[in-house]
Amino acid sequence: GDIVQQFTSGTFDELHIVYNEFKSVIQQRVVVEKLLPIESLDQEAEKLGGGYLFEPAEEELLKVLLPKHIEVQAFHALMESSAAELGARMAAMDGATRNAGEMIKKMTLYYNKTRQAAITKELMDIVGGAEALR
Repeated sequence: GDIVQQFTSGTFDELHIVYNEFKSVIQQRVVVEKLLPIESLDQEAEKLGGGYLFEPAEEELLKVLLPKHIEVQAFHALMESSAAELGARMAAMDGATRNAGEMIKKMTLYYNKTRQAAITKELMDIVGGAEALR
């Protein structure tokens, strides 16, 4: 309600909301959405045979509905941003898991080669010692 009051009193001319839109787990996009002023639908309403009568008056309806509209749009932006963040985190963790798996394979191979070299050296020492005793 306070935002609408500040808008109607002229504290600011426009209200925009910026958020990340969730497209997919690996794709998000930044969205800048204009919330206030709401674009006039008068011309469109006239094309469709408008001229509706409102009860209570349009101004009274706007006093109630405009704050709800802002609240719903803000909640929508929060949910989109949250989904986009969770998708980005999931993609990052998937990449980290894959990288860790590759690292484990490399380290296991390195460990096995080093162990094999140590065993080979020990066998050569034993064979060399046996030859020296002959």
